[in-house]
Amino acid sequence: MFEKNVGEYLSIDETSLSNGELYTILSNKSGKGNQGTLVAMVAVTESSKVIGILKKISKSKRDTVKEITLDMAGSMNKIAESCFPKANIVTDRFHVQKLAFDAVQEIRIAHRWQAIEKENKAIKAARKAGKTYQANEYQNGDTLKQLLARSRYLLFKSRNNWTTKQNARAKILFEVYSDLGKAYNLSDKLRKIYSHSKSKGIAFTKLAQWYNEVEKIDFKSFGTIVQTMKLHYSRILNYFDNKSTNASAESFNAKIKAFRRTQRGVNDISFFLYRVAKIFA
Repeated sequence: MFEKNVGEYLSIDETSLSNGELYTILSNKSGKGNQGTLVAMVAVTESSKVIGILKKISKSKRDTVKEITLDMAGSMNKIAESCFPKANIVTDRFHVQKLAFDAVQEIRIAHRWQAIEKENKAIKAARKAGKTYQANEYQNGDTLKQLLARSRYLLFKSRNNWTTKQNARAKILFEVYSDLGKAYNLSDKLRKIYSHSKSKGIAFTKLAQWYNEVEKIDFKSFGTIVQTMKLHYSRILNYFDNKSTNASAESFNAKIKAFRRTQRGVNDISFFLYRVAKIFA
């Protein structure tokens, strides 16, 4: 723990060093991944234990923190509220958007399993009849199974970033599976709320409208997302004050993992943490 590195804008996240063991990392955004970035690296994720350690930082220093970004984990929120009571707590937008992306992919994967099962049955029936099975192809050359497999990445992207081939594939995909088209539209609208809303008030209104759309379509996964977002509503809206994300924490975690790879793993954890502290603290 390095109290001197506490700044006005912090991020909190967790990462794994070796054997799946998770560490809670508190970092200073102004450090930009260099010296002065690491505030604390705690060898547990239990909120009560992390709080006990971070409260060793003087209260006067903790009270200087204006904002702290985090993911949607309840433990992280508890740590932030307890240790930095005067800070504005911001739920990272990308963790919220990932829920919507995952919901879209869940529908695509369900259809893909159905397509695989349907094709398996058709192949068996063809063999039984002494024929060779030939899958139908759409105008872009994809079979149904290929269409669903090859659509994975375009469903993560905004329409504006689709290539010509992805536009053609998406058109066929949404004609065959209208539910996927509706799910993608919901996900894309959530992305646009984050990208285009210029104030918390505008975002509040647009999110309420988005909730209404979800209720009308009645997708189970998106309904769960709405319930999750309502539990984090104020912290989600706090994003629109400064458009702060947890990207710095993710980047810092990536640096630590890259450093770990250069050492070909972590054999001596204590020495590895000592080196991390020397470089980043």
